Amino acid sequence: MESFSEQCLDMAKSILGHNLDSINQDGTISPVPGEVSRSDEPGHAALALGEYYRATGETSVNDLDLIDLTARTITAQAFQEPICENGVAYASLGLLSFGPSKERNAVWERLVDPTREQLDKLLLNRSDYNNHWQAFNVAKAVARFSLGLSKKDETGRLIERFISRIQQTSSNGFFDDDPDGFGGSFSLYGVMSFVFIRQALQLHSNQALRDRKLPSLRTFGEKYIKMMPDLVRHDGQGWAFGTHSGAYGQMHCISLLLQGFRDNWIPAGQEKKYFDILRRLFHYFFVTYLDQEHGFLVVQDEERTAAANHTTRMANFDAARYLCQWSRLAREIKSPEATPPESARTAGRFVIFDKSNKKEQGLFLYRDPSSGLQIQLPLISAAGEVTADNLAFPHSPGVFDWPNNEYLPVMVPELTFGDDVFVPSYYGRRCVTGLGMRNSFYFRYEQPELITTNEKIIPGIGSCRINWTFAGNKVTSEFIYTVKTQIELTKFRYCLAIGSPHSRYRLDSTPMLGQEGLRCMVQKDDFQGTWLETDVVTNDKKYRTNYGNIHYIQTLERSHPLIMRPGQTYRFTVTFEPDIIPAGN
Repeated sequence: MESFSEQCLDMAKSILGHNLDSINQDGTISPVPGEVSRSDEPGHAALALGEYYRATGETSVNDLDLIDLTARTITAQAFQEPICENGVAYASLGLLSFGPSKERNAVWERLVDPTREQLDKLLLNRSDYNNHWQAFNVAKAVARFSLGLSKKDETGRLIERFISRIQQTSSNGFFDDDPDGFGGSFSLYGVMSFVFIRQALQLHSNQALRDRKLPSLRTFGEKYIKMMPDLVRHDGQGWAFGTHSGAYGQMHCISLLLQGFRDNWIPAGQEKKYFDILRRLFHYFFVTYLDQEHGFLVVQDEERTAAANHTTRMANFDAARYLCQWSRLAREIKSPEATPPESARTAGRFVIFDKSNKKEQGLFLYRDPSSGLQIQLPLISAAGEVTADNLAFPHSPGVFDWPNNEYLPVMVPELTFGDDVFVPSYYGRRCVTGLGMRNSFYFRYEQPELITTNEKIIPGIGSCRINWTFAGNKVTSEFIYTVKTQIELTKFRYCLAIGSPHSRYRLDSTPMLGQEGLRCMVQKDDFQGTWLETDVVTNDKKYRTNYGNIHYIQTLERSHPLIMRPGQTYRFTVTFEPDIIPAGN
């Protein structure tokens, strides 16, 4: 792993070299043209600099003083108005990276008294969250005790509270980032939370506490690790659904696996398989998001976008931080003997996130090695974000695409009754998966009551049964609706997004559509929709993904009313047999 470690450090140094000049004299961060800075960016920068120091022991990059830059960014974060707790957490770990004792910490010595007093005040401020922000409270507790700002160590109690809430909100031990209201936001933030807490524990001055808490974290963190063999695509693409995937869908997964190797969380006897997954994740990240010529991270350009609140500066500092972390971890890991990877087999399984008498949520994963089709079909809450990113359809960038940060009923019917708009997503009942006829896999669930796009279940209108079938690269979706009383459907809509991987930042093995496209066939349409004229959106900034550009939006619509009657079923069945260009072509 020595060459991997050195490669990571070289890239981290290059990224920092392109972004350190954005740190202003007062420690704030200048955005790239066309973007607006985040209030927590100084904290992200401070932790990136701290990780570089931990990995190299160097206090300068391109003749720039890292001690001074870190002190400036920590000062800017400490006096940020309003207080930004996540930024404070990043900044405090950045400070701690330069030494666990104030007396031997070069950055602490560089801080002026007002900044020290403000940090003391911020770190002593207690708060409580039931989402991923609780991970930031753990980091603050680590810094508070390790720096000697408090004699009481609350780290263990906060980790236990974090874990107990997982047990309360998920029957299968996955992290729900939005348990209030509808609940069930099982997003990438679950992976991020475990990675961040584990990173904070590594900086804790009390190693005995770290060793005591690792088994508790392992119980839940390894659940995400065990998803990786079916989650990671053959080209190395990682977590691909949700607004915050893209580059972070690679970085968080790589960090979790490297931490898993270091802490012996990888299933016994499967080290070679997981090492191959790690290699593919990194290669995809390296080729897809790093500008090889200039040496910085590209998350937004004329073909690609990122989450609405993910700035280019933040992503670059986070990438530098992770690369330094990977470099350190790689030195502690003994890579298994290189062997040819196992041949992938056609497979489909449903990962249950939560199952109760009210709702079931999870992730259906399917792959067909012969065609290159691999999908992630989430049945989860979107935490109030009305976008296409979390809708229950097969996510497979380059084949089944969707616009990031925008709402469209992609591959799912949208029914409008009066002022309420419904989509068959977010939750299910009686979720089942298994083998069907002719070696096909099916995923089925029901919605006893229809749910709106903003996740409100409206009782008394009707129900829906959803059947997805996968056979090779053929995908069949069937939606069967019934209503409880006579009601007027005011509008029906169904959309397809036709996109492509990035023209420059992509692997040859990344699947993409050929000339024949999705080969979509509407087999049954009791709503009698009509295909509208194709909307060309190649140059529309709203219709871009984390991975490439959207070129066309195809919409099937019924805009005039339909009286739906009880006792009658309304079916909408669509098949796809996408023309996938073979890898390397």
